[in-house]
Amino acid sequence: MNLRAVAAGCALAIAGAASPVGTACATGAPASATSGVAASAPSPTTASASAAAASGTTATDAAGTQAPAAVRAALAQARLQGQGVLRWFGLKIYEARLWTAGDTLDPARYEQAAFALDLRYARALDGAAIAQASHKEITRLGFGSAEQRAAWLDAMHRIFPDVTDGDRITGVHHPERGVAFYRNDVPIGRIDAPGFGRAFFAIWLDRRTVAPDVRNALLGLAGAPR
Repeated sequence: MNLRAVAAGCALAIAGAASPVGTACATGAPASATSGVAASAPSPTTASASAAAASGTTATDAAGTQAPAAVRAALAQARLQGQGVLRWFGLKIYEARLWTAGDTLDPARYEQAAFALDLRYARALDGAAIAQASHKEITRLGFGSAEQRAAWLDAMHRIFPDVTDGDRITGVHHPERGVAFYRNDVPIGRIDAPGFGRAFFAIWLDRRTVAPDVRNALLGLAGAPR
């Protein structure tokens, strides 16, 4: 088994009908309010929102973590809505943080809001595999036409880099302006194609995600999907 390729699929919460990854990824747990996302100890499989998600903080979260430079530049009043950790059979894949432009993000209308999703990876992953996994999940969720998805895949292949332990990939969404991507706060490209932002961030924010615990942690939800 190619661990890097499988982990890349898990890294974006991807599951195919013939893949064992989905079940494992779906149990990836968010960081607890007491330990923070930097903790390396295994997390419980049930979700709990972080302290910052519960109360909302601006450019610095409850654990003293400042919003990344790319987020601060894009969102004037960056506020941490929630954070979580994705694991695969106990293997830490990444830490995720959802930053908003001040207001709480409504998961039913996220495509209308400005926000950023920041992923800090805990291991090496192939950019090509991340792009392909994103395409498969967008297809599963039913976004876009076949022609649109092919164009989005081509753009993601051009933009998404290979990552190593400690690298951060940030996607900043602006309504009507598409998605800008950054690696460690350095711009790596943007995709302005209509519909892409909604389709891409649905991987984490749509109620049909295969990682509902991570979704709930990012959105600060107590339990039931919205």
